[in-house]
Amino acid sequence: MKDDQVLKQVAEMAGLADSYVSAWGDEAQVENETLRRLLSALGYDTKNDDALMESALKRQRPDVLAPVKVVRNGEPMHITLHLGVSARTSDFSWKLTTEQGVVMEGWLQSQLISDDRENGGPLVFALPDDLAWGYHKLEVFRKRRKSPFEMTLIVTPASCYKQQALLDDKKLWGTSVQLYSVRTNYNWGIGDFGDLKQLVADIAARGGDFVGLNPVHSLFPANPEGASPYSPSSRRWLNLMYIDVSSVSEFAQCDEAQQLVGSAQFQQRLVEARNTNWVNYSEVSCLKMAVLPLLFDTFSERHLDNNTERAKQFLQFVEEGGDSLLHQAAFDALHADLKKKDDNTWGWPVFPEEYRHFDNAAVKTYIKDNAKQVKLYMYLQWLADTQLAEVNELAEEKGMAMGLYRDLAVGVCDSGAETWADHGALCQDVSVGAPPDILGPLGQNWGLPPLNPEALKETAYEPYIQLLRANMRNCGALRIDHVLGLLRLWWIPKGELATQGAYMYYPVDDMMAILALESHRFQCTVIGEDLGTVPDEIIGKLSTAGIHSYKVFFFETAEDGGFYSPAHYPSQSMAALCTHDMPTLRGFWHCDDLKMGEELGLYPDKEQLAGLFASRAESKQKILDSLDWHGYLPEGVGHDASYVPMDLRLSEGMQMHLAASSSALLSLQLEDWLEMDKPVNIPGTVDEYPNWRRKLSTTLDDLFTRQDIIDLTRRLTDARGKAS
Repeated sequence: MKDDQVLKQVAEMAGLADSYVSAWGDEAQVENETLRRLLSALGYDTKNDDALMESALKRQRPDVLAPVKVVRNGEPMHITLHLGVSARTSDFSWKLTTEQGVVMEGWLQSQLISDDRENGGPLVFALPDDLAWGYHKLEVFRKRRKSPFEMTLIVTPASCYKQQALLDDKKLWGTSVQLYSVRTNYNWGIGDFGDLKQLVADIAARGGDFVGLNPVHSLFPANPEGASPYSPSSRRWLNLMYIDVSSVSEFAQCDEAQQLVGSAQFQQRLVEARNTNWVNYSEVSCLKMAVLPLLFDTFSERHLDNNTERAKQFLQFVEEGGDSLLHQAAFDALHADLKKKDDNTWGWPVFPEEYRHFDNAAVKTYIKDNAKQVKLYMYLQWLADTQLAEVNELAEEKGMAMGLYRDLAVGVCDSGAETWADHGALCQDVSVGAPPDILGPLGQNWGLPPLNPEALKETAYEPYIQLLRANMRNCGALRIDHVLGLLRLWWIPKGELATQGAYMYYPVDDMMAILALESHRFQCTVIGEDLGTVPDEIIGKLSTAGIHSYKVFFFETAEDGGFYSPAHYPSQSMAALCTHDMPTLRGFWHCDDLKMGEELGLYPDKEQLAGLFASRAESKQKILDSLDWHGYLPEGVGHDASYVPMDLRLSEGMQMHLAASSSALLSLQLEDWLEMDKPVNIPGTVDEYPNWRRKLSTTLDDLFTRQDIIDLTRRLTDARGKAS
């Protein structure tokens, strides 16, 4: 029994839970071997009990002054010092340099609150209470000690930013879209930032206040078929395939690029790429990467060589991007070169040994010898960033209350730029996922290494702060995928099944407070995707932090299985009919997801499948009953779900029902306006279905000139106005 005790004690010290409440409501125990492997991944010495306890005590021993303290507005500024009993308080002084440049100083003695050193406790002193929000530097000096003890003191607002329209209780609506799926008559086979401009203008003109996006994080330019927006190479940079090539200013100045694109063969390829119903990423990449390097040559000759105003803007972007931009550009350049030599080079784990980490000498040499290639990828990131900024500016010009809303994926792919250049911020021997639940009895392993909570504190949350800043740029709202990850994440030892995991707890209060501070700085509202098993302890925290909950119509049911009335939706939420992980409205109604799941072998248990069909039939009946009861069942739509198909009238009835809701935000999918049946993603599949590739069934021009869409958007705007 002794082994277990030490193991469990250390796991608790590290924030790992040795049990959890399963989706079925019973307590499930975590296996000892899982705890041992996770502690080892965190750097604990697990060879025996004594070594484990010793390494734990060493790691958990408090510093004289903690590296970071986060204080919300209105909380007391009490600072804790861990000192020996013999230290004289008269020997200590403090100096606080605020982010705003104000310097304050004082003696410890005059600000002492309590001294519990006799009982092995700390000494606590107070700082002025009225500090401005921001990242401040506290130094504590001790006589005869050369260097001071240092702390980053972070002072934050109590809750996240909200646009004035939301504070005035205005009810907003907008659309959410997978950008790659957008069709126009002039894109290059994939929706791009130029198309996004058009969509923003169209939605704004129809009374919508935002356009929601799938994550636009950087993927793998050298491996374009790795297309999942939720497995990015880095969450700090952008997907280069979204650059609208023809609107780059160098395109108009580059004869070679214009001749290439204007040639009959290239035009033919563009038409074919545009006309497919599924995005052909390899072809899109081939077309864009045939032209973009030519534009960079033009940029170098015309701007960099002459140090023009445009060159200065680029160089400033490079300077601000710092190491992180260099990591991304060097990775993309190196990956492209290695992939040319060996087509199976999917990521850095299969790079030649000497190139497997950014810090290696061979990588430094590569960067020096291939400076032009590396700079090309910096230029491409700059183009993507500039184009995204233009879309956001357009949204503001058009008077949208919120404009773009971006999506932050839960983690990064274990073979991309961020893990390749990691310096301990990530736990690379761990993958995050989800424990088994009713819909996924095997659990989920997402193959994404998590942030290390101990490293976060040691670095005063720097990696997390940089991540938020990169994603709150150029948008009015940020959706945080799996927001429960701020409280805890399901950690799985690398290479194990999702069932062999445990929950790791994070410093949730600190992380939410920093989220609030950055959201005010960027004037960016926060939406938290809180679907699935939501632990009670986070519900109140999300609410107090001003984070909008995510309410999907199909999951909003009462005890008796009936659907909630529009008035029942909490104001601090975003309501949606469907999400990218669900069937479309039509697919749901006609059970296409269940039929396809059966074909793909996702439901090996026949009885379970029969139960899902039965429960779907019941849900459909309850939806009709609810629409009828609240007065949103359109005339001429029958009352018996087994005979009612999903058509435009029923779809509109459901959208109007949700438009009357008290949710501050209502998000609708373009595919549901187009009555599409195929999903964009089937969770749990990799090769069985072409995820992240399905395009919209028509172009934006066609969509927004349709009378039924014009009528629908007018009615939505009216309904949201009345709901305010």
